[in-house]
Amino acid sequence: MKQAECFYVDFHCHPALKPFGKSFNKTAGENSDNSKSWNSIWHYNPPNLLKKGINYLFGLTKFSQANFTSISKGNVGLVCVSLYPIEKWFLENKIKHRFSQQLLSNIATGIGMKRIKYLQKIEDYFQDLQAEYGFYQQLDKKTITIKGKKYNYKLIRSFDEYLKIARNPEPSCSTICVIMTIEGLHVLNTGLGKNPQEEEVLRNLTTIKQWTFSPLYITFAHHFWNHLCGHAKSLDGFVARNTDQSEGLNTGFTPLGMTVLEQMLSEETGRKILVDVKHMSATARYQYYQWLQHHPKYADTPVIVSHGAVNGLRSFFDQRLSDQPQAERFLKEDINFYDDELILIAKSKGIFALQIDERRLTSKESLKKVKHALKRKNILTYRSKLLWDQIQYIAQLLDSNGMEAWNNIALGTDFDGIINPLNGIWTAEDMPDLAFHLQEHAFNFLKENRLKLSDNYLPAQQIVQNVMKNNALAFIQRNY
Repeated sequence: MKQAECFYVDFHCHPALKPFGKSFNKTAGENSDNSKSWNSIWHYNPPNLLKKGINYLFGLTKFSQANFTSISKGNVGLVCVSLYPIEKWFLENKIKHRFSQQLLSNIATGIGMKRIKYLQKIEDYFQDLQAEYGFYQQLDKKTITIKGKKYNYKLIRSFDEYLKIARNPEPSCSTICVIMTIEGLHVLNTGLGKNPQEEEVLRNLTTIKQWTFSPLYITFAHHFWNHLCGHAKSLDGFVARNTDQSEGLNTGFTPLGMTVLEQMLSEETGRKILVDVKHMSATARYQYYQWLQHHPKYADTPVIVSHGAVNGLRSFFDQRLSDQPQAERFLKEDINFYDDELILIAKSKGIFALQIDERRLTSKESLKKVKHALKRKNILTYRSKLLWDQIQYIAQLLDSNGMEAWNNIALGTDFDGIINPLNGIWTAEDMPDLAFHLQEHAFNFLKENRLKLSDNYLPAQQIVQNVMKNNALAFIQRNY
Protein backbone atom coordinates (compact mmCIF):
# COMPACT_ATOMS: atom_id res chain seq x y z
CA MET A 1 0.00 0.00 0.00
CA LYS A 2 1.45 3.37 -1.06
CA GLN A 3 1.73 6.05 1.62
CA ALA A 4 -0.48 9.14 1.37
CA GLU A 5 0.91 12.27 -0.29
CA CYS A 6 3.03 14.44 2.00
CA PHE A 7 1.18 17.76 1.97
CA TYR A 8 -1.63 18.72 4.31
CA VAL A 9 -4.03 21.52 5.16
CA ASP A 10 -5.19 22.34 8.69
CA PHE A 11 -8.48 24.25 8.56
CA HIS A 12 -8.36 25.39 12.19
CA CYS A 13 -5.45 25.75 14.65
CA HIS A 14 -3.93 28.25 17.10
CA PRO A 15 -0.19 28.67 16.45
CA ALA A 16 0.04 32.04 18.22
CA LEU A 17 -1.91 31.25 21.39
CA LYS A 18 1.08 30.14 23.48
CA PRO A 19 3.87 32.37 22.06
CA PHE A 20 1.62 35.46 22.03
CA GLY A 21 0.76 34.70 25.65
CA LYS A 22 4.41 34.24 26.58
CA SER A 23 5.27 37.58 24.95
CA PHE A 24 3.64 39.27 27.95
CA ASN A 25 6.64 38.10 29.99
CA LYS A 26 8.86 40.38 27.86
CA THR A 27 7.40 42.86 25.39
CA ALA A 28 3.69 42.20 25.04
CA GLY A 29 2.77 41.29 21.48
CA GLU A 30 6.33 40.87 20.17
CA ASN A 31 6.84 37.88 17.86
CA SER A 32 10.56 37.07 18.21
CA ASP A 33 12.56 36.02 15.16
CA ASN A 34 14.73 33.94 17.51
CA SER A 35 13.18 30.48 17.38
CA LYS A 36 14.73 29.65 20.76
CA SER A 37 12.58 32.29 22.42
CA TRP A 38 9.27 31.24 23.98
CA ASN A 39 7.56 34.26 22.38
CA SER A 40 8.45 33.12 18.86
CA ILE A 41 5.83 31.46 16.71
CA TRP A 42 8.71 29.26 15.47
CA HIS A 43 9.63 28.04 18.98
CA TYR A 44 9.90 24.26 18.78
CA ASN A 45 8.70 22.55 21.93
CA PRO A 46 8.01 18.86 21.19
CA PRO A 47 6.62 16.81 24.09
CA ASN A 48 9.01 14.66 26.07
CA LEU A 49 7.94 11.44 27.78
CA LEU A 50 6.90 13.28 30.96
CA LYS A 51 4.68 15.75 29.08
CA LYS A 52 3.12 12.94 27.07
CA GLY A 53 2.39 11.11 30.32
CA ILE A 54 0.77 14.20 31.85
CA ASN A 55 -1.38 14.57 28.77
CA TYR A 56 -2.34 10.90 28.79
CA LEU A 57 -3.24 10.86 32.49
CA PHE A 58 -4.75 14.31 33.00
CA GLY A 59 -5.59 15.63 29.52
CA LEU A 60 -3.29 18.64 30.00
CA THR A 61 -1.37 19.73 26.90
CA LYS A 62 1.68 21.57 28.24
CA PHE A 63 3.61 21.52 24.97
CA SER A 64 3.24 23.45 21.74
CA GLN A 65 1.32 21.55 19.08
CA ALA A 66 1.13 24.06 16.22
CA ASN A 67 4.29 26.15 16.31
CA PHE A 68 5.38 26.82 12.75
CA THR A 69 8.46 24.61 13.06
CA SER A 70 6.25 21.61 13.91
CA ILE A 71 3.87 22.57 11.12
CA SER A 72 6.73 22.67 8.62
CA LYS A 73 8.16 19.37 9.86
CA GLY A 74 4.69 17.84 9.45
CA ASN A 75 4.44 18.93 5.79
CA VAL A 76 1.44 21.14 6.48
CA GLY A 77 1.55 23.62 3.62
CA LEU A 78 -1.50 25.75 4.46
CA VAL A 79 -3.08 26.63 7.79
CA CYS A 80 -6.18 28.58 8.74
CA VAL A 81 -4.96 30.20 11.94
CA SER A 82 -7.51 31.21 14.55
CA LEU A 83 -7.18 34.53 16.34
CA TYR A 84 -8.60 34.06 19.82
CA PRO A 85 -8.54 36.49 22.76
CA ILE A 86 -9.23 34.04 25.61
CA GLU A 87 -12.45 34.98 27.41
CA LYS A 88 -11.81 36.36 30.88
CA TRP A 89 -14.51 34.09 32.34
CA PHE A 90 -12.15 31.13 32.01
CA LEU A 91 -9.93 32.93 34.48
CA GLU A 92 -12.55 34.66 36.63
CA ASN A 93 -14.00 31.46 38.03
CA LYS A 94 -15.27 29.81 41.21
CA ILE A 95 -11.79 29.35 42.66
CA LYS A 96 -11.67 32.10 45.29
CA HIS A 97 -7.94 32.45 45.86
CA ARG A 98 -6.51 34.77 43.19
CA PHE A 99 -3.08 33.16 42.92
CA SER A 100 -4.68 29.69 42.76
CA GLN A 101 -6.86 30.91 39.88
CA GLN A 102 -3.83 32.11 37.99
CA LEU A 103 -1.68 29.08 38.73
CA LEU A 104 -4.32 26.54 37.69
CA SER A 105 -5.17 28.56 34.58
CA ASN A 106 -1.52 28.60 33.56
CA ILE A 107 -1.26 24.85 34.15
CA ALA A 108 -4.27 24.31 31.88
CA THR A 109 -3.36 26.74 29.08
CA GLY A 110 0.43 27.20 29.16
CA ILE A 111 0.14 30.87 28.15
CA GLY A 112 2.06 32.36 31.11
CA MET A 113 1.10 34.04 34.37
CA LYS A 114 1.46 37.62 33.11
CA ARG A 115 -0.87 36.91 30.19
CA ILE A 116 -3.41 35.42 32.60
CA LYS A 117 -3.25 38.47 34.88
CA TYR A 118 -3.81 40.68 31.83
CA LEU A 119 -6.82 38.66 30.70
CA GLN A 120 -8.41 38.71 34.14
CA LYS A 121 -8.56 42.50 33.92
CA ILE A 122 -9.29 42.82 30.20
CA GLU A 123 -11.92 45.37 29.16
CA ASP A 124 -11.29 45.46 25.41
CA TYR A 125 -11.25 42.18 23.50
CA PHE A 126 -11.00 44.02 20.18
CA GLN A 127 -7.73 45.67 21.13
CA ASP A 128 -6.38 42.25 22.11
CA LEU A 129 -7.57 40.78 18.80
CA GLN A 130 -5.70 43.43 16.84
CA ALA A 131 -2.56 42.78 18.87
CA GLU A 132 -2.67 39.06 17.98
CA TYR A 133 -3.31 39.93 14.33
CA GLY A 134 -0.24 42.17 14.47
CA PHE A 135 1.75 39.34 16.06
CA TYR A 136 1.37 37.34 12.83
CA GLN A 137 2.16 40.33 10.60
CA GLN A 138 5.54 40.96 12.26
CA LEU A 139 7.31 37.93 10.76
CA ASP A 140 5.28 37.66 7.57
CA LYS A 141 7.62 36.62 4.71
CA LYS A 142 10.68 36.73 6.99
CA THR A 143 13.06 33.79 6.51
CA ILE A 144 14.14 32.00 9.69
CA THR A 145 17.10 29.62 9.82
CA ILE A 146 16.72 26.71 12.26
CA LYS A 147 19.53 24.16 12.44
CA GLY A 148 20.72 25.07 8.98
CA LYS A 149 17.29 24.88 7.33
CA LYS A 150 15.33 27.88 6.06
CA TYR A 151 11.66 28.47 6.82
CA ASN A 152 9.11 31.25 6.41
CA TYR A 153 5.39 31.85 6.41
CA LYS A 154 3.32 34.10 4.19
CA LEU A 155 -0.04 35.62 5.02
CA ILE A 156 -2.34 35.32 2.02
CA ARG A 157 -5.47 37.16 0.90
CA SER A 158 -6.80 34.73 -1.70
CA PHE A 159 -6.54 31.28 -3.18
CA ASP A 160 -4.75 32.83 -6.17
CA GLU A 161 -1.97 34.02 -3.84
CA TYR A 162 -1.68 30.49 -2.47
CA LEU A 163 -1.37 29.12 -6.03
CA LYS A 164 1.43 31.54 -6.92
CA ILE A 165 3.40 30.45 -3.85
CA ALA A 166 2.70 26.75 -4.38
CA ARG A 167 3.68 26.87 -8.06
CA ASN A 168 6.81 28.95 -7.48
CA PRO A 169 8.38 27.65 -4.26
CA GLU A 170 11.45 29.38 -2.91
CA PRO A 171 14.60 27.30 -3.37
CA SER A 172 15.80 25.64 -0.17
CA CYS A 173 13.09 27.29 1.94
CA SER A 174 9.98 25.69 3.43
CA THR A 175 6.98 28.04 3.20
CA ILE A 176 3.69 27.89 5.12
CA CYS A 177 0.70 29.73 3.62
CA VAL A 178 -1.44 31.34 6.33
CA ILE A 179 -5.12 32.34 6.17
CA MET A 180 -6.65 34.37 8.99
CA THR A 181 -9.78 33.29 10.87
CA ILE A 182 -11.28 34.31 14.21
CA GLU A 183 -12.84 32.20 16.97
CA GLY A 184 -15.62 33.90 18.89
CA LEU A 185 -17.41 37.19 18.16
CA HIS A 186 -16.74 38.40 21.67
CA VAL A 187 -13.77 39.94 19.79
CA LEU A 188 -16.15 42.76 18.77
CA ASN A 189 -15.99 43.74 22.45
CA THR A 190 -19.05 41.91 23.72
CA GLY A 191 -19.51 39.40 26.52
CA LEU A 192 -17.76 41.50 29.15
CA GLY A 193 -20.60 41.48 31.68
CA LYS A 194 -22.22 44.65 30.38
CA ASN A 195 -24.48 45.44 27.44
CA PRO A 196 -22.44 46.11 24.30
CA GLN A 197 -22.77 49.26 22.24
CA GLU A 198 -24.16 48.45 18.79
CA GLU A 199 -22.28 51.28 17.10
CA GLU A 200 -18.95 50.04 18.53
CA VAL A 201 -19.69 46.41 17.66
CA LEU A 202 -20.50 47.19 14.01
CA ARG A 203 -17.55 49.58 13.70
CA ASN A 204 -15.20 46.85 14.95
CA LEU A 205 -16.66 44.35 12.50
CA THR A 206 -16.17 46.78 9.62
CA THR A 207 -12.55 47.24 10.65
CA ILE A 208 -12.00 43.45 10.52
CA LYS A 209 -13.69 43.18 7.12
CA GLN A 210 -11.29 45.81 5.80
CA TRP A 211 -8.09 44.27 7.19
CA THR A 212 -5.43 43.56 4.58
CA PHE A 213 -5.72 39.89 5.56
CA SER A 214 -9.39 39.71 6.37
CA PRO A 215 -10.68 36.40 7.81
CA LEU A 216 -12.05 33.61 5.67
CA TYR A 217 -14.53 32.81 8.44
CA ILE A 218 -15.41 33.71 12.02
CA THR A 219 -16.65 31.22 14.59
CA PHE A 220 -19.76 33.14 15.67
CA ALA A 221 -20.00 31.85 19.26
CA HIS A 222 -17.51 30.39 21.69
CA HIS A 223 -17.49 29.26 25.32
CA PHE A 224 -19.40 32.14 26.97
CA TRP A 225 -22.29 34.52 26.34
CA ASN A 226 -21.38 37.12 23.71
CA HIS A 227 -24.72 39.00 23.50
CA LEU A 228 -25.07 37.88 19.87
CA CYS A 229 -26.20 34.25 19.97
CA GLY A 230 -26.33 31.34 22.39
CA HIS A 231 -23.50 28.87 22.78
CA ALA A 232 -23.41 25.12 23.33
CA LYS A 233 -22.03 23.48 26.46
CA SER A 234 -18.35 22.97 25.71
CA LEU A 235 -16.57 22.42 29.02
CA ASP A 236 -16.36 19.38 31.22
CA GLY A 237 -14.47 17.94 34.18
CA PHE A 238 -12.61 20.24 36.57
CA VAL A 239 -12.97 23.26 34.28
CA ALA A 240 -16.75 22.85 34.04
CA ARG A 241 -17.10 22.50 37.80
CA ASN A 242 -15.30 25.79 38.38
CA THR A 243 -16.52 27.80 35.39
CA ASP A 244 -20.02 29.12 34.74
CA GLN A 245 -21.27 28.81 31.14
CA SER A 246 -24.94 29.20 32.04
CA GLU A 247 -25.62 32.74 30.80
CA GLY A 248 -26.91 32.48 27.23
CA LEU A 249 -26.42 28.72 27.12
CA ASN A 250 -28.60 27.00 24.47
CA THR A 251 -30.35 30.24 23.47
CA GLY A 252 -30.80 31.66 19.97
CA PHE A 253 -29.85 34.89 18.18
CA THR A 254 -30.35 38.33 19.63
CA PRO A 255 -31.46 41.27 17.43
CA LEU A 256 -27.88 42.59 17.54
CA GLY A 257 -26.63 39.13 16.59
CA MET A 258 -28.84 39.10 13.49
CA THR A 259 -27.50 42.52 12.49
CA VAL A 260 -23.93 41.30 12.89
CA LEU A 261 -24.72 38.13 10.93
CA GLU A 262 -26.01 40.06 7.94
CA GLN A 263 -23.10 42.52 8.01
CA MET A 264 -20.60 39.63 8.07
CA LEU A 265 -22.06 38.17 4.88
CA SER A 266 -22.65 41.49 3.16
CA GLU A 267 -20.03 42.96 0.81
CA GLU A 268 -21.21 46.55 1.32
CA THR A 269 -18.82 47.30 4.20
CA GLY A 270 -15.88 45.19 3.10
CA ARG A 271 -15.02 41.64 2.23
CA LYS A 272 -17.63 38.96 3.00
CA ILE A 273 -16.74 36.80 6.01
CA LEU A 274 -18.28 33.34 6.29
CA VAL A 275 -19.96 32.04 9.44
CA ASP A 276 -18.51 29.06 11.29
CA VAL A 277 -21.32 27.38 13.25
CA LYS A 278 -19.06 25.49 15.68
CA HIS A 279 -19.82 26.42 19.31
CA MET A 280 -23.23 27.86 18.43
CA SER A 281 -26.09 26.41 20.44
CA ALA A 282 -28.20 23.98 18.44
CA THR A 283 -31.05 26.49 18.71
CA ALA A 284 -28.92 29.21 17.11
CA ARG A 285 -27.54 26.86 14.44
CA TYR A 286 -31.02 25.90 13.22
CA GLN A 287 -32.11 29.54 13.30
CA TYR A 288 -29.14 30.32 11.06
CA TYR A 289 -30.02 27.53 8.62
CA GLN A 290 -33.60 28.80 8.38
CA TRP A 291 -32.39 32.37 7.95
CA LEU A 292 -30.26 31.33 4.96
CA GLN A 293 -33.24 29.59 3.37
CA HIS A 294 -35.44 32.66 3.74
CA HIS A 295 -32.90 35.17 2.42
CA PRO A 296 -32.36 34.51 -1.30
CA LYS A 297 -29.37 36.87 -1.33
CA TYR A 298 -27.51 34.46 0.98
CA ALA A 299 -29.13 31.18 -0.05
CA ASP A 300 -25.91 29.89 -1.64
CA THR A 301 -23.77 30.59 1.44
CA PRO A 302 -21.75 27.50 2.38
CA VAL A 303 -22.15 26.21 5.93
CA ILE A 304 -18.86 25.76 7.79
CA VAL A 305 -17.85 23.63 10.75
CA SER A 306 -14.18 24.49 11.28
CA HIS A 307 -13.35 21.93 13.99
CA GLY A 308 -16.21 19.60 14.84
CA ALA A 309 -17.42 16.05 15.33
CA VAL A 310 -20.65 14.11 14.85
CA ASN A 311 -22.94 12.97 17.66
CA GLY A 312 -24.65 10.01 15.98
CA LEU A 313 -28.18 11.42 16.36
CA ARG A 314 -30.69 12.14 13.60
CA SER A 315 -31.61 15.74 14.38
CA PHE A 316 -31.95 18.29 17.14
CA PHE A 317 -35.70 17.68 16.75
CA ASP A 318 -35.39 13.89 16.54
CA GLN A 319 -32.92 12.66 19.14
CA ARG A 320 -33.07 9.02 18.10
CA LEU A 321 -29.85 7.20 17.31
CA SER A 322 -28.94 7.21 13.63
CA ASP A 323 -29.14 4.06 11.52
CA GLN A 324 -25.51 4.55 10.47
CA PRO A 325 -22.79 2.23 11.82
CA GLN A 326 -20.71 3.54 14.76
CA ALA A 327 -23.52 5.91 15.83
CA GLU A 328 -23.61 4.58 19.38
CA ARG A 329 -19.88 5.31 19.89
CA PHE A 330 -20.02 9.10 19.64
CA LEU A 331 -20.41 11.88 22.20
CA LYS A 332 -24.14 12.61 22.19
CA GLU A 333 -24.03 16.29 23.04
CA ASP A 334 -25.17 19.15 20.85
CA ILE A 335 -21.76 20.78 20.58
CA ASN A 336 -21.38 17.90 18.12
CA PHE A 337 -23.46 17.76 14.95
CA TYR A 338 -26.61 15.93 13.88
CA ASP A 339 -27.20 13.91 10.72
CA ASP A 340 -29.50 16.49 9.12
CA GLU A 341 -26.82 19.14 9.64
CA LEU A 342 -24.19 17.00 7.92
CA ILE A 343 -26.49 16.60 4.91
CA LEU A 344 -27.25 20.33 4.87
CA ILE A 345 -23.54 21.20 4.98
CA ALA A 346 -22.81 18.93 2.02
CA LYS A 347 -25.74 20.32 0.01
CA SER A 348 -24.54 23.88 0.66
CA LYS A 349 -21.07 22.98 -0.71
CA GLY A 350 -19.81 23.71 2.76
CA ILE A 351 -17.11 21.95 4.73
CA PHE A 352 -17.03 19.81 7.84
CA ALA A 353 -13.52 19.88 9.33
CA LEU A 354 -12.92 17.26 12.00
CA GLN A 355 -11.00 18.12 15.14
CA ILE A 356 -8.73 15.61 16.88
CA ASP A 357 -9.77 16.18 20.49
CA GLU A 358 -10.50 12.79 22.04
CA ARG A 359 -13.15 14.37 24.28
CA ARG A 360 -15.21 15.27 21.20
CA LEU A 361 -14.58 12.34 18.86
CA THR A 362 -16.02 9.63 21.06
CA SER A 363 -18.00 9.03 24.25
CA LYS A 364 -16.24 8.41 27.56
CA GLU A 365 -17.54 4.84 27.53
CA SER A 366 -16.17 4.17 24.04
CA LEU A 367 -12.84 5.79 24.86
CA LYS A 368 -12.38 3.39 27.78
CA LYS A 369 -12.77 0.47 25.35
CA VAL A 370 -9.96 1.58 23.03
CA LYS A 371 -7.14 -0.96 23.07
CA HIS A 372 -3.91 -0.01 24.83
CA ALA A 373 -0.46 -0.69 23.47
CA LEU A 374 3.20 0.08 24.08
CA LYS A 375 4.35 0.13 20.46
CA ARG A 376 3.79 3.49 18.76
CA LYS A 377 2.51 1.84 15.57
CA ASN A 378 -0.24 0.05 17.49
CA ILE A 379 -1.12 3.14 19.52
CA LEU A 380 -1.55 5.09 16.28
CA THR A 381 -3.67 2.33 14.74
CA TYR A 382 -6.08 2.25 17.69
CA ARG A 383 -6.31 6.01 18.27
CA SER A 384 -6.54 7.07 14.62
CA LYS A 385 -9.52 4.74 14.36
CA LEU A 386 -11.47 7.22 16.54
CA LEU A 387 -11.03 9.83 13.82
CA TRP A 388 -11.65 7.33 11.03
CA ASP A 389 -14.96 6.32 12.62
CA GLN A 390 -16.10 9.95 12.22
CA ILE A 391 -14.94 10.09 8.59
CA GLN A 392 -16.59 6.78 7.76
CA TYR A 393 -19.83 7.81 9.48
CA ILE A 394 -20.13 11.01 7.44
CA ALA A 395 -19.28 9.20 4.21
CA GLN A 396 -21.84 6.44 4.75
CA LEU A 397 -24.52 8.93 5.77
CA LEU A 398 -24.01 10.97 2.60
CA ASP A 399 -23.74 7.84 0.46
CA SER A 400 -27.01 6.48 1.87
CA ASN A 401 -28.65 9.76 0.85
CA GLY A 402 -27.39 9.48 -2.74
CA MET A 403 -24.62 12.06 -2.33
CA GLU A 404 -20.87 12.23 -2.92
CA ALA A 405 -19.27 10.74 0.17
CA TRP A 406 -15.75 12.13 0.41
CA ASN A 407 -15.86 15.72 -0.90
CA ASN A 408 -16.70 17.93 2.07
CA ILE A 409 -14.76 16.35 4.96
CA ALA A 410 -11.55 18.07 6.06
CA LEU A 411 -9.25 18.33 9.07
CA GLY A 412 -9.41 21.22 11.56
CA THR A 413 -7.18 19.88 14.31
CA ASP A 414 -7.67 22.68 16.86
CA PHE A 415 -3.99 22.19 17.77
CA ASP A 416 -2.94 24.56 20.59
CA GLY A 417 -6.61 25.32 21.23
CA ILE A 418 -6.29 23.73 24.68
CA ILE A 419 -7.36 20.29 23.44
CA ASN A 420 -6.59 16.73 24.44
CA PRO A 421 -5.30 15.26 21.16
CA LEU A 422 -5.41 11.67 19.97
CA ASN A 423 -2.62 9.83 21.75
CA GLY A 424 0.30 9.53 19.36
CA ILE A 425 -0.84 12.52 17.28
CA TRP A 426 0.69 14.98 19.69
CA THR A 427 1.56 17.85 17.34
CA ALA A 428 1.38 18.97 13.72
CA GLU A 429 4.67 17.13 13.17
CA ASP A 430 2.69 13.87 13.44
CA MET A 431 0.38 14.62 10.49
CA PRO A 432 2.16 12.22 8.09
CA ASP A 433 1.68 9.40 10.62
CA LEU A 434 -2.00 10.28 10.94
CA ALA A 435 -2.38 10.22 7.15
CA PHE A 436 -0.69 6.84 6.89
CA HIS A 437 -2.92 5.20 9.49
CA LEU A 438 -6.10 6.78 8.13
CA GLN A 439 -5.18 5.29 4.79
CA GLU A 440 -4.94 1.86 6.40
CA HIS A 441 -8.44 2.26 7.84
CA ALA A 442 -9.78 3.51 4.50
CA PHE A 443 -8.24 0.52 2.70
CA ASN A 444 -9.83 -1.94 5.14
CA PHE A 445 -13.21 -0.18 4.92
CA LEU A 446 -13.30 -0.26 1.13
CA LYS A 447 -12.73 -4.02 1.16
CA GLU A 448 -16.02 -4.45 3.04
CA ASN A 449 -18.12 -2.99 0.16
CA ARG A 450 -20.38 -0.99 2.47
CA LEU A 451 -21.16 1.92 0.15
CA LYS A 452 -24.20 2.06 -2.15
CA LEU A 453 -22.97 4.35 -4.92
CA SER A 454 -20.22 3.01 -7.16
CA ASP A 455 -18.83 6.54 -7.69
CA ASN A 456 -18.01 6.70 -3.98
CA TYR A 457 -15.47 3.87 -4.23
CA LEU A 458 -12.28 5.90 -4.44
CA PRO A 459 -8.78 4.56 -3.77
CA ALA A 460 -7.83 4.73 -0.09
CA GLN A 461 -5.00 7.15 -0.87
CA GLN A 462 -7.42 9.49 -2.67
CA ILE A 463 -9.83 9.48 0.26
CA VAL A 464 -7.10 10.53 2.68
CA GLN A 465 -5.80 13.19 0.29
CA ASN A 466 -9.33 14.57 0.02
CA VAL A 467 -9.74 14.75 3.80
CA MET A 468 -6.29 16.12 4.60
CA LYS A 469 -5.79 18.43 1.64
CA ASN A 470 -8.01 18.51 -1.43
CA ASN A 471 -11.41 19.32 0.09
CA ALA A 472 -10.07 22.25 2.09
CA LEU A 473 -8.24 23.64 -0.94
CA ALA A 474 -11.34 23.30 -3.12
CA PHE A 475 -13.44 25.08 -0.52
CA ILE A 476 -10.90 27.91 -0.20
CA GLN A 477 -10.73 28.21 -3.99
CA ARG A 478 -14.52 28.68 -4.15
CA ASN A 479 -14.75 31.11 -1.27
CA TYR A 480 -11.54 33.11 -0.81
